[in-house]
Amino acid sequence: MIVVDVNVVAYLLIEGEHTAACEAVWTENPVWAAPLLWRSEWRNVLAGYMRRGDLDRAGAIERIEAAEWLVAGREYLTDDALVMTLVEASTCSAYDCEYVALAQTLDVPLVTADRGLLADFSDRAIAPADYRARG
Repeated sequence: MIVVDVNVVAYLLIEGEHTAACEAVWTENPVWAAPLLWRSEWRNVLAGYMRRGDLDRAGAIERIEAAEWLVAGREYLTDDALVMTLVEASTCSAYDCEYVALAQTLDVPLVTADRGLLADFSDRAIAPADYRARG
C-alpha cells in the first residue's frame, strides 16, 4: 500500500508528461490510499480542466468514478493533532500535511509530485519517477 497525493491521481487519469511514471507506480503497487480530502482536491483539479475547455462534464464525471475506484475502501480521516504537528514542522499547507499524516499513520510511502512535500518530508515523500526507479 502507498498513500498517493491527488496530483498522482491526476497524472494517471489525465494524459500528460507524467502519466507514464504514474502508470508505473500503479503497476508496481496498485493498492492506493488517500485522506478523505482527496475528493475535494480532485473535483477542484477537474473544475480547472473544465473551465479551460480541456474536459467536459461527462469526462470529469468519468474521471471521478475512475479515481474513486483507485482508492475504494482506502480513504481515511487523518489525525488532527498529527496534521498540525506536521504543519508546524514544515512550509506545507494543512491540506498537504494530511497526506503525510496518513502515510505516517499507515507507515507507508507518500507518492507525490508536490515539490514542497518532497522537500519538507523527504523521509516519507517520493516522486512518482523515483518510486518507479526503486523497482
